[in-house]
Amino acid sequence: MALSDLFLLGSESDLSSERGVSCAGDLPAASDPTLIERAKVARAALGSKAMILGHHYQRDEVIQFADITGDSFKLAQAAASNPQAEYIFFCGVHFMAESADILTTPDQKVILPDLSAGCSMADMATAAQVNACWDDLTSLGLANSTIPITYMNSSAAIKAFTGRHGGAVCTSSNAERAMSWAFGQGEKILFLPDQHLGRNTAITKLGLSLEDCVLWNPWKPMGGLTVAEIARAKVILWRGHCSVHGRFSLANIQEVRARVPGVNVLVHPECQHEVVINSDVVGSTEMIIRTIADAPSGSKWAIGTELNLVQRLARNNPDKEILFLDKTVCYCSTMNRIDLPHLVWAMESLVDSRLVNQIKVDLEVSQFAKVALERMLALP
Repeated sequence: MALSDLFLLGSESDLSSERGVSCAGDLPAASDPTLIERAKVARAALGSKAMILGHHYQRDEVIQFADITGDSFKLAQAAASNPQAEYIFFCGVHFMAESADILTTPDQKVILPDLSAGCSMADMATAAQVNACWDDLTSLGLANSTIPITYMNSSAAIKAFTGRHGGAVCTSSNAERAMSWAFGQGEKILFLPDQHLGRNTAITKLGLSLEDCVLWNPWKPMGGLTVAEIARAKVILWRGHCSVHGRFSLANIQEVRARVPGVNVLVHPECQHEVVINSDVVGSTEMIIRTIADAPSGSKWAIGTELNLVQRLARNNPDKEILFLDKTVCYCSTMNRIDLPHLVWAMESLVDSRLVNQIKVDLEVSQFAKVALERMLALP
């Protein structure tokens, strides 16, 4: 079976019936005044056989019930390190729940409270598109010298492609290590699916130039590139991006510096290159949290990342002035689909012995995706 034909139990086609269950009328109303109490009762009834994981970008109404908060990989590792938890409620998005299913035992079951909680970046690279790209590189005689690196924010199918072709997964905090490792294995890198993380790492961490990077457009023949451009490139960047981090601009930085003297600009490496090179500090979600926690009292920070997290940092650090880098309010719309009504519904369903919204990755996909994840874990 071709990798492009392998999909996930829990994918759009296979879970249409489950989506119907989600909308069958038994979802609590957001205005239900008993929601918090219902959540507490259901959580207590599930006890130690359940574990609730909450991503940093999640709503506060959900985070309050999380046993562990963190970024996507930290949460997947947390699930894997707790085999006693038979049920994992993953309050994040689809690719995160997939990773948790890959890393946990066969006896553990991963639940995504709302199946519509996807990731626009992950959706920008499909298995069929990436396989077509690889076929083009093969026809040019370049595939054997190209190492795929995929960001954690990708589907299990793309992680499996990466594992199958000698590559590794990376996170925003270890992208430099992953890309350095890849250059020790081959001459080129195919970086999936976030062009900005790949470009920023290549240039600001590895010392490559903009000319060393080309952008592969999956909607155009040969990625919209010439044979000479592909042959010359050291990093082939997939044309994908984060809809939240990609919106921050150089104009945002210039405006906040003019408005708030002495402000420090702190952004995520998924931001555009001109935003990254004009910021004071750049780092992963966990690094952003540590930076603010360690910052001196009275310091001023304009932060370019998801708004739920920025607001939480502001509340938890009242001795510092913390601003959202963009004046426009922008939450991660897909992450925000996981709300308290969906979490309550999923927990109460399980209390009633009904398992809903389980994310189950196809066995072969899981096998090769785990290879790519383990290569990341083995990075020097």
